[in-house]
Amino acid sequence: MTLRKSGRLGLTGVFGDIKVKWHRPLPPGAKLGAAVLSRSAGHWSVCFQVTVPDVAVAERDGAAVGIDVGLTSLVATSDGEVVPTPPWTKRAAKTQRRLQRALSRCKRGSQRRRKAKQRLARHSARTANQRRDVLHKLSRSLVDRYAFIALEDLSVERLARSMLAKSVHNAAWGQLRSFLEYKAASAGTRVEAVDPRGTSQTCPQCGAVVAKTLDIRVHRCLCGCVMDRDVAAATVILQRASHATGPGHGLRTPSQRGAA
Repeated sequence: MTLRKSGRLGLTGVFGDIKVKWHRPLPPGAKLGAAVLSRSAGHWSVCFQVTVPDVAVAERDGAAVGIDVGLTSLVATSDGEVVPTPPWTKRAAKTQRRLQRALSRCKRGSQRRRKAKQRLARHSARTANQRRDVLHKLSRSLVDRYAFIALEDLSVERLARSMLAKSVHNAAWGQLRSFLEYKAASAGTRVEAVDPRGTSQTCPQCGAVVAKTLDIRVHRCLCGCVMDRDVAAATVILQRASHATGPGHGLRTPSQRGAA
């Protein structure tokens, strides 16, 4: 594969140059390496491996925030911001079930089954692109606003084998963390992962343990602290990452990843 000066691609065995739609310009001074050509849901794409000069990024000063990921809401921050789960996820799941049932009714090896399989693949790819777009914009917004981000060191693989597997996959916690970490690395933002045990059961003001089931969405403590359950958990996460002392400010413990 050859990259032309015109921005088109030349492939061995293909006559002429191929016009492409660039996702973004190549970084200045980038050296091209391998290229992977792939096809997904009827669309062709090419991924380049590039080498760019190392640029030292100094850690910047600024505000700190704790982030609690959830199923009811996408994320909640210690500042009180709650980002709801996008409404299109339920509609996408409904369409997914309908297309899967239509595929199962088709005779194996038939033309109708091939077309039904293509429709299902296109819908799955579109849903994945929408989810990835939301997470990219959310992670970029957080990295731009905060110099220190604390989150839970969740074991997504283990949670994905539980009764909440579908919701966990839909929330894409692991993908959000990955986006945050690589964006933060180039922006001078620190990302710290803390032990998730008990973050949703701990009072952020007095440190007392307040047991709550998943259906209880408001944190209420005898000390008078009343706030949204997810916001309270995000505050505890920030306190753990900050290595502060005092009630409810436990130091970060060695990673024993699990569900809060």
